[in-house]
Amino acid sequence: MPNKSSPPVPSSAGKPSSGAGAAAAANAAAASFAALTDSLDYLDHPSIELVRKAYRYADAAHLGQLRNSGEPYITHPIAVAAQCATWKLDAQALMAALLHDAMEDCGVTKSDLIERFGAPVAELVDGLTKLDKLQFDTREENQAESFRKMLLAMARDVRVILIKLADRTHNMRTLSDMPRSKWRRISSETLDIYAPIAHRLGLNQTYRELQDLAFRHLHPWRHATLTKAIQKSRNRRRDLVQKVQADVDTVFARMGMKVRLAGREKTLYAIYQKMHHKHLSFAQVTDIYGFRVIVPTITDCYTALGLLHQMYKPVPGKFKDHIAIAKLNGYQSLHTTLVGPSGVNIEFQMRTQEMHIIAEAGVAAHWLYKAQDNEGTTAERLGTQWLQSLLDIQNETRDAAEFWDHVKVDLFPDAVYVFTPKSQIMALPRGATVVDFAYAIHSNIGNRTAAARINNEQVPLRTELKNGDVVEIVTTPTSTPNPAWLGFVRTGRARSKIRNYLKTLAHTESEGLGEKLLAQALRAEGLEDLPALGGETQPIWDKLLRFTGNRSRSELMTDIGLGKRIASIVAKRLMVLMTERGYKPDALLMTRERYTSHENISQGGLTLDGSENASVQYAQCCRPIPGDRIIGYLGRGEGLVVHASQCAVAQRLQHKDSERFIAVDWADDPVRLFETGLVVTVTNGKGVLARVAAELASAEADIIHVDMDDAIAMDTIDLRFLVAVRDQAHFDAALRSLRRAPAVLRASRIVPQS
Repeated sequence: MPNKSSPPVPSSAGKPSSGAGAAAAANAAAASFAALTDSLDYLDHPSIELVRKAYRYADAAHLGQLRNSGEPYITHPIAVAAQCATWKLDAQALMAALLHDAMEDCGVTKSDLIERFGAPVAELVDGLTKLDKLQFDTREENQAESFRKMLLAMARDVRVILIKLADRTHNMRTLSDMPRSKWRRISSETLDIYAPIAHRLGLNQTYRELQDLAFRHLHPWRHATLTKAIQKSRNRRRDLVQKVQADVDTVFARMGMKVRLAGREKTLYAIYQKMHHKHLSFAQVTDIYGFRVIVPTITDCYTALGLLHQMYKPVPGKFKDHIAIAKLNGYQSLHTTLVGPSGVNIEFQMRTQEMHIIAEAGVAAHWLYKAQDNEGTTAERLGTQWLQSLLDIQNETRDAAEFWDHVKVDLFPDAVYVFTPKSQIMALPRGATVVDFAYAIHSNIGNRTAAARINNEQVPLRTELKNGDVVEIVTTPTSTPNPAWLGFVRTGRARSKIRNYLKTLAHTESEGLGEKLLAQALRAEGLEDLPALGGETQPIWDKLLRFTGNRSRSELMTDIGLGKRIASIVAKRLMVLMTERGYKPDALLMTRERYTSHENISQGGLTLDGSENASVQYAQCCRPIPGDRIIGYLGRGEGLVVHASQCAVAQRLQHKDSERFIAVDWADDPVRLFETGLVVTVTNGKGVLARVAAELASAEADIIHVDMDDAIAMDTIDLRFLVAVRDQAHFDAALRSLRRAPAVLRASRIVPQS
C-alpha cells in the first residue's frame, strides 16, 4: 500500500526558510513530467503524448495528497512509471502505472478510464486495483507459495505484474518514511511474495533490490553488521580480485576471444540466508565474490569454461550447465566454482549478451530484445517454450499493441486460487466448482452443502470458480449429496466422496426396505414380527444366514432390498426354522395376508411416500405418479423399481419373472414431487414456448426438461415436457390450464403403450 498522508494544514507563521524552499523546489521537480521524460526516449512522439495525458489526469486526481515523506503523492506514480520505462514497457503500461492508484484512492471509475484512455489501459488499472485488494493474512510457507501463484494467475497480462513489482519496489525504497510498526509486515510480504515473483519472471535486478530492501527493514541490525563485514572483506580481497581479473583478461586476450568481464557479489540477504540455514559464520561463506564472463556465442561459453578450468582447479560438484537445461524462468548460463589464489573459492558465470539481458531483465527482456539470428538458433538460446513464444510474437508483429493482444500470460493454467472466508488460500483445478471447494475443505462440509456465496453473492452450486474468489459454503443438517453433482464436479476427491455417500445411503436404505419386505412376507406365513437378534432366537438367525450364504443379518436385509434375494423364499425358510423351535403360525393372520393381495403378486405389499431415495426407483419407461395404479419389481441388484400397472415393460417382466413382483401402493400424503411426461401440440409462432411455460408455472408444475420438433416451417409442433407434480389431480389441473391457452391445440400425458 503506498505510504500516504492527508494534506497538512497550511502554516501562516512567516515565510519558509531557504532549506524549505529548496525542498519545495525538489518536490516540484520530482512531481513534474520532466522527471519521466528522459526515460521515454524509446517511444515515438504520439506515445509520449499519451503518457503525458495520463500524467496530467493522475496529477489532477491526486492533487492535495501527500506521501508520508511530505512529497506530493504524484511522485509515487511517476517513480513507478520510470521503473517500468527502464524495462521499456509500452505506452499503455506507462499510462496504467501513472493511473494505478486513481481508481482505488480518487473515486475514478473504470468507465471514466475507458472513455479517456481506452479499454486496454482501463483493464490494466483494474487488474492492479484487484490485486491491491488481496490480503495476505497468513504466514505459512505453503500459503505464501499459493498467494504468489494466485497473483501470477490473476494477472493474465504480464504488464499488470510488472507494474505491481515496480509499485512495490518504490514503496520499499521509501519504506523508512512509513511508521516503523509497519516495516515487519510489509518487508515479510515482500520477501514471501514479491521477490519470488520477480525471480520467477527473471527480473534479477528487481529481485536482488527487493530482497536487500526487505532485509534492511526486517533486520536492521543484522543488515548493518553484514554490510560492515562485507566492506572489510572487500578491502582485504581487493588485490585478490584484481589479480584474478588481470589473469583472466590476459588468457582470453592471448586466445583472441572478445569477452566482457564483470564482477559479481553475493547479496547481503543471500549471505544471511546461507549463514542462517547452514549455521555458518561470515568467514565460512566462501562464494561471496564471482565474475560474469560475457562472450559473443554459445560455443564461446564452453571455450571460456575450458580456459578457466586450465587456469584454476574446479571445485567438484559445483559445475552447472543452465544453457543446455535452462531454468524455469528462462535463465541461461554456465556456472563453475574455481579455487583461486590463496585458496579462495570464486564463482564464474559464462553467458552471451542475449542471455545476460534475459538474466537481468527476465520476461521484460523478451519483448525488448530485437536481435535477429540468421542461423536459426534463437530457440536453443532462449530456453523455455513460454518465453520463446514471446519473442516469436514480437518478431512477427513488430507492433506493441498487437503484441500485447497476444501476450495473455497465465503461468499456472491448470489451477485457480480462491479464498475461504477466513482468508485461507485454496488451490483447485481450473474448472472446479463450488461443490469441489466444499469437499476440499472437508467431506462433511461437502455432504451438507445447501447453497453458496461467491464474493457475497448467491450462486448456483455448479458455478465455476475464478482466481481471487472469496467462497462461502452454506450447510444445513438435512442436506445430502445430489447424484446430479457428479455431472459437474471436477476433482477426484469430490467425485469419490459423493459416490461413497450415495453408495452407503443406498445400502442403508436397501437394508431398511429389505427388513420391511421380509417382515411383510413373514406375516403371510403367519408370524407377526421378525425374531429378535441374540438370546434364544440367535440360533435361528445363524441357521438362516448359513442357508442364504450371508455374513450378517444386515447383509441379508440389504440383499433382499436390492432384489438379490426373494423375501418370500427367505420367509418360508425362516418359518421352518422357527417352527422347529416351537413357534406356531397364526392362521387368521396368514389367511388375511395371503388372500388380500392381488393374485399375480407373490410377495407382500409396501406403501410409498417418495422418501425412499436410493432404495426405490420410479421407472423411466412409464413415470408413475401418485394416483396411478402401480406395481413393484425387485430387480436383481437394482432395488425396488416402481412401474405403472399398465406399463408394457412391467407386464413383460411379470410374465416371465412374477416371483420378483410385490404389491405397492401410494401413501395418503407423499412427501415430494414426482416426474412425468407431457406432450403439448401448439400452433407454431413467436413466443409460443414462453406462453406454454408460463401456463405450467401458473399451475405450479416444475419444468425439468423440454424438447421440441426441429421443423421451423411446420404450422404445428409438439413440445415435450418433463414436469414434476404432486399427484394425478395436480397434473390434471396443469392440463386444464394448458388447454385454455390460445396457441395450444392438444395437451396430454405421455403414457406407456400396453
